[in-house]
Amino acid sequence: MARNKEKLVLLLDVGPSMHGVLSEVEKLCSMLVEKKLIFSKYDELGVVVFGTEESKNDLTTEVGGYQNITVLQDIKVVDGDLVDTLQKLPRGRVDGDFLDAIVVGMDMLIKKYKDLHKGKKRLCLITNAIHPIKDSFEGSKEDQVMTIAEQMAAQGMKIESIVVRGRLSRDANKGVMDENDHLLSIFSKKTHTRIVYVDTPTSLLGALKTRRVTPVTVFRGHLELSPHMKIKVWVYKKTQEEKFPTLKKYSEKAPASNKLATHQVKVSYEYKSVDGSSTSVIPPEQRIKGYRYGPQVVPISTAEWDAVKFKPEKGIKVLGFTDASKIKRHCYMKDVYLFIAEPGNTRATLAVSAIARAMKEMNAVAILRCVWRQGQQNVVVGVLTPNISQNYKIPDSFYFNVLPFAEDVREYQFPSFNSFPASWQPNDQQQKAADELVQMLDLAPSGKEALLPEFTPNPVLERFYRHLELKAKQPDAAVPPLDETLKNIVEPDPELVAENKSVFDALHRHFELRQNPKLKKSSRQWYQEKQSGSNAHVSSGQAVNSIENQPPVKIEKIGDLTPVQDFEAMMSQRDNPEWVEKAIKELREKILALLIHSDEGDKYQKAVECVAALRKGYILEQEPGPYNDLMHHIRQYCEEKGIKSLPQLLASRDLTLISKSEAEDSDVTAEEARSFFVKMEPKPDV
Repeated sequence: MARNKEKLVLLLDVGPSMHGVLSEVEKLCSMLVEKKLIFSKYDELGVVVFGTEESKNDLTTEVGGYQNITVLQDIKVVDGDLVDTLQKLPRGRVDGDFLDAIVVGMDMLIKKYKDLHKGKKRLCLITNAIHPIKDSFEGSKEDQVMTIAEQMAAQGMKIESIVVRGRLSRDANKGVMDENDHLLSIFSKKTHTRIVYVDTPTSLLGALKTRRVTPVTVFRGHLELSPHMKIKVWVYKKTQEEKFPTLKKYSEKAPASNKLATHQVKVSYEYKSVDGSSTSVIPPEQRIKGYRYGPQVVPISTAEWDAVKFKPEKGIKVLGFTDASKIKRHCYMKDVYLFIAEPGNTRATLAVSAIARAMKEMNAVAILRCVWRQGQQNVVVGVLTPNISQNYKIPDSFYFNVLPFAEDVREYQFPSFNSFPASWQPNDQQQKAADELVQMLDLAPSGKEALLPEFTPNPVLERFYRHLELKAKQPDAAVPPLDETLKNIVEPDPELVAENKSVFDALHRHFELRQNPKLKKSSRQWYQEKQSGSNAHVSSGQAVNSIENQPPVKIEKIGDLTPVQDFEAMMSQRDNPEWVEKAIKELREKILALLIHSDEGDKYQKAVECVAALRKGYILEQEPGPYNDLMHHIRQYCEEKGIKSLPQLLASRDLTLISKSEAEDSDVTAEEARSFFVKMEPKPDV
């Protein structure tokens, strides 16, 4: 764990020209620490700000100079205090020198680690670089930067520079900015440097990679062009969807004095025979998986599965070449892979480069058959596209995209406008209004894309991490409003809408909106309309008059006579969200009361009807957790009391757990839901 620790120093410009974006810098840096607390809690981080009136760093005390630079936080393991520090950055009053800040950050890393942890030490500079740096006492500024870069390379350090320009640099001296850009580019020639230029607060949020993901090869072996020609390649994932962190159950049973407690919750099951009075546990070697086929369960052993499994050999083979225009972009599936020649293999590098450049010249792509690892059950077929490098230090490579099989293709047929009556056809004015709306929605009208993919963070994940940090400090805190920066991603641009108001007005003027009576009713409408149709003996005219003239009767409590109908009536009362919560809570209590006070099962049928209604309600509200907990409680109660008729009634109505296919938040698979009423008892506590 300690071997993979990263040592990072943030170098933040807090001068007057950066005040307009410091709030976004605070969000970005605090998000960096929050993710490290989740994914890399052993990483170490320090904070240096420049542009302050005071000077507080070791070099000022030891050798003099390095003015207006303050070490806000010495290098230490990330914790919650760092988040608080980064959320309250000082506002400086002088223009800072980013080169002096880089030297201060290097000095901190050298004193702390010296020659240890090469490759794991990193500097991150965030500035607008619009002010000149001080002249060197010896030599030119280029010589000074070259010396610093060589020292950085000798110490195994990396630097990442984020230059914030945009509106901040409109009144700046272009000659100074060009000189600073040139000085920063020298670092890239001598060290592992990444320079990013951003011009909006939104792109600033995506400029710094707040989560470090170590690339891992998915394949190492030969790219087989023919039985007599093979090239050694490594394959990495180029892109991958970032998902929510896995949330695990936490136990508070361990004593507070036990500092070594993991607080993990482990669940284990024992399987016992349903038939007979024997309570002996069935060992794993005597169990066999069963699969439903209609009303029957068909047992299939592991040996039978292994006998029929498709077991392709590991390897990558070229099936052929085709013109790039024949492979449509919308056919790409899943993630993108990167093919590179085996590192250090000169012959493989030359072979990959030669083939990639020939394919580029001929506008050709290759079709590949891939089996990434031995024992993999599925074969992947995809397209290999050449990636010609513009940097002489980086060799040529390939991009690989998975293509669909015939059964993966979904063809959706939509009727043509020409098949509609003439009265439905759009006139010239309507067609023009629609065309102008589509053109207005272009994200890159002037050739520059508004939301660049590489600089646009996932707004859902960003909001999740911010809310998680807030909940860690204030468990009872409400969900905060959406951040203004994230609104620029998920909501229409106000400036774009204001500029194109005439386009929207024309669309409203030429198109009339009408409600479609043929639309399918939602579940909530079904609940509401079911109450109005309960008096079937009343004539249709009388029913209409009674509905129009009489206010609907509100049900405020679930009674004993018609609990299901009362529940549905309360669910339909949407004037206040508390009605839904109250209805679900009262029906749950009614089910437990029917279960406890039943005399030889006389109330089981009514309890089953209530469970069916409650299950619909929980699915409608997408809250599977409380319902699944209730079902576990019912099963445990039946096992303790030896009740078999109620589980049989529930199973006959398919009233089992709510699976993930019915509610996204459920942790229950479809197979677990089907086998819920198979007798399973947890191991007794030792």
